[in-house]
Amino acid sequence: MDQLVSQLQAMKATIDGLVARLGIADKEAAIEKIEAAAASTAFWDEPESASRQMQSLSTLKAEVRRWRDISRRINDALELAQLEDQDLLEDLLEECDALQPVVERMSFQALLSGRHDQESAILAIHAGAGGTDSQDWAGMLERMYLRWDEQIGYRTTILDRSEGEEAGIKSVTLEVNGPYAYGYLHSELGVHRLVRLSPFDSASRRHTSFAKVELWPDIQGSIDIDINEAELRVDAYRAGGAGGQHVQKNDTAIRITHLPTGIVVQCQNERSQKQNRERAMHILKTRLLEEERLRQEAELADLKGENVDAGWGNQIRSYVLHPYQMVKDHRTGHEEGNSGAELDGRLNDFMQAWMRARVAGVSPA
Repeated sequence: MDQLVSQLQAMKATIDGLVARLGIADKEAAIEKIEAAAASTAFWDEPESASRQMQSLSTLKAEVRRWRDISRRINDALELAQLEDQDLLEDLLEECDALQPVVERMSFQALLSGRHDQESAILAIHAGAGGTDSQDWAGMLERMYLRWDEQIGYRTTILDRSEGEEAGIKSVTLEVNGPYAYGYLHSELGVHRLVRLSPFDSASRRHTSFAKVELWPDIQGSIDIDINEAELRVDAYRAGGAGGQHVQKNDTAIRITHLPTGIVVQCQNERSQKQNRERAMHILKTRLLEEERLRQEAELADLKGENVDAGWGNQIRSYVLHPYQMVKDHRTGHEEGNSGAELDGRLNDFMQAWMRARVAGVSPA
């Protein structure tokens, strides 16, 4: 029982420290302030402001509830463990085993303090230099992130996908739904390099392939940004891949080009052209909002990363399959010796190393 008490006390110390560091008490005070203001009829005289504050209230409540719930569970278990009642031992051990991964996950999430870290994410992968090998590599990255999403418990939707000519993909855009998806995946944006014996080379020579990962926060709710319809080129085309007969017979997929910036957004996941257009417009607004913020703050690398070519000298991470097994992040120096595990979605150690470097004030190169 003593060991169990020690484990629970360690969890309590961890959570109490994070609750203090994240200012949960201040956020509870902010909740009370917004709720008091919302009780006044004058609060609703400005609908847009009221809507923003209510969205903020919902986010604050969810965060506070998450931290208070885990704190209460630990305190309850600790109080029972300190009674030293052997009849409770089995149940307490089960609760302790359930609490441990939750505490670890929340400690991990506490590293996520960026403006949009709590949002869902839109992730895009593009094959780079390397021809068929790079298209195959882009497909391998898609699988890697899909496996990681499954392990975390996120729901992932393919918004647009362009197949490779011989293998893999030319590009794919994924919608990753779940709390902190953007914060987790922020560490992944940039160029990823693969070194292996090429399965597409008859001489089985070693090839180096590149693919680029882009990322945007999937901002929930309406985005306050005006778009001039005259500045848009909207193309409808027939969606490809799985999805039912409608994607084979109708031009349901939508491609929107924002002419002033050259930003192109595509969506083919929804069943109707109208739904695809609405989703594509939302993504376009997200990207335009990001561009405006980057212009104002001059921090291009903060949300989207530098606009670099997917080729030599620009990689953030290397995956080596031959002549040895290794995955190394060039920004943090973190490396693992089992490439297969990382390609199967085991990415949290790399993500956490990047986040710790960011929190410590060390800007990952």
